[in-house]
Amino acid sequence: MVEYYLDFEKPVYELERRISELKHMETEESGVDLTDDIQRLEKKLEKMRHEVYSKLGRWQRTLIARHPMRPYTLDFIDLLADRFVELHGDRSYADDKSIVAGVGTFMGEPLMIIGHQKGRNTKEKLMRNFGMSHPEGYRKALRLMKLAQQFHIPILTLVDTPGAFPGIEAEERGQAEAIARNLIEMADLTIPIVTVITGEGGSGGALALAVANRVLMMENSIYSVISPEGCAAILWKSQDYAKDAAEAMKVTASDSLELGIIDEIVPEPLGGAHRDYPAAAAAIGQAVKRHLEELGKLTPEELVEDRWRRFRKIGVFQGP
Repeated sequence: MVEYYLDFEKPVYELERRISELKHMETEESGVDLTDDIQRLEKKLEKMRHEVYSKLGRWQRTLIARHPMRPYTLDFIDLLADRFVELHGDRSYADDKSIVAGVGTFMGEPLMIIGHQKGRNTKEKLMRNFGMSHPEGYRKALRLMKLAQQFHIPILTLVDTPGAFPGIEAEERGQAEAIARNLIEMADLTIPIVTVITGEGGSGGALALAVANRVLMMENSIYSVISPEGCAAILWKSQDYAKDAAEAMKVTASDSLELGIIDEIVPEPLGGAHRDYPAAAAAIGQAVKRHLEELGKLTPEELVEDRWRRFRKIGVFQGP
């Protein structure tokens, strides 16, 4: 049972808790048969889950994308990679722990995996800088992308960040240049690249890992040029209008697919990926495997052209 719940999930959570209490009573108190009551409530719970989660608005999906128990890059690596060796540092300044990167084996084949990593508790959040990367994080990612190209290893990037770190020290060390360099260099890599937006895909901090041949989004993830709160602060001078901003910005996976920004939506367990890590990882694994197999048939030149063509067509519309 999920211990943390969002406001709109409260009826679901309360019913789950009631079912859990009945099961505990049935186990602890011999001679008490609550099977019929439990089954009746479980049917009610299933119906309620479908009613709640099939009608989620853009702001509600934003909240699920930020859920503190949502699986992060290391969780997916544990479930997807048979082996994984993490590599560290940008060979210039430091090792940014907000980005995890290394070589693993995925379904028997080598794969370079690079992704944002948030923290669960206060200590981890500070160590990972809340998933907001400094320039050295993007430079580490690019260093390992070039290493992958040298050894002809495909790349999987997992994006989950509110955005690049906006602090003075990050700007002093070339934040904008580091992101721009990643965009330029990724565009010309001659190996397959697949990106999955697993939670928040915020601004240039997300795009710096997402210039890929295929960009996928998990069902309850978001992808936008700015956070709803940031947009509300600019347009309405108050973050209180974040919900309205999320609706206007069309930040969800279905919006991005309709607009041609992404290539596929990866389904999640009912209620969100945080409710079933293995099922969420399995869905990602199946999608990634399929796309890597398709991209593996292309020559290096075709991979570059495929990536350029993919991004050129975004934002191009033909009138009536």
